[in-house]
Amino acid sequence: MHRGKGMKFVGDSRVPASGRKPNIPKDYSEYPGKTEAFWPNFLLKEWLIGAVFLVGFLCLTAAHQPPLEKIADPSDTAYIPLPDWYFLFLYQLLKYSFASGPYNIIGVLVIPGLAFGALLLAPFLDRGPERRPSKRPLATGFMLLAVAGITYLTWESVAHHDWEAAKLQGQIVAEAEIDTESDGYKIFEANGCVTCHGGDLQGGAGSPPLIDTGLTPEEVAEIAKNGQGAMPAGLFQGTDEELQILAEFISTLESE
Repeated sequence: MHRGKGMKFVGDSRVPASGRKPNIPKDYSEYPGKTEAFWPNFLLKEWLIGAVFLVGFLCLTAAHQPPLEKIADPSDTAYIPLPDWYFLFLYQLLKYSFASGPYNIIGVLVIPGLAFGALLLAPFLDRGPERRPSKRPLATGFMLLAVAGITYLTWESVAHHDWEAAKLQGQIVAEAEIDTESDGYKIFEANGCVTCHGGDLQGGAGSPPLIDTGLTPEEVAEIAKNGQGAMPAGLFQGTDEELQILAEFISTLESE
């Protein structure tokens, strides 16, 4: 007869089992990839790193003057807007023919939607336990493609932006009290001068301000008629009398 053959074992709940271990969860070090406890070890380190970066950011903010521009002028149609650095890649995308004009919906919704949708789906498409990027090609590929695309578009936006014109159009200049009901200002508006120099005559898009020019009426009339620098000749279409009124109006503008 073999040992144990035909034998039955009956357990009795009233008899305590010897050597039973208490129901204690395993130590965190026994789990793969876990090197420390989340609370408080890991979370405390995250808070400390965040505090260091926050203090550094506050020090930079206090040490550097913010690059403020002049007050927005709705009548300045030549103003070239520029978003903050983290939106430059989307700004550059809208410059391409396939994502601008009648195809704006592609640049605004379709392409960004597909890109960010792919990033959101990456963790679900690659659910492997590996932590090394080389062993997670799908998630790594999505991330590298996104970083490369954002970097390239941001660089293109910065490289092709007219920084000199942007500096002039946003430059804060002295304000002057302008009589918008005067004949000189009405002639100024009628000849389209407001398009480049702005309704407050502070300039923009490469055009200089017309306040505190230090020019005589004759010099102003000469420039308005024959142009100067980037300003072509023949823009003024009024009579000689209107030109004289305009020249006197501009030459007398002085900041307060």
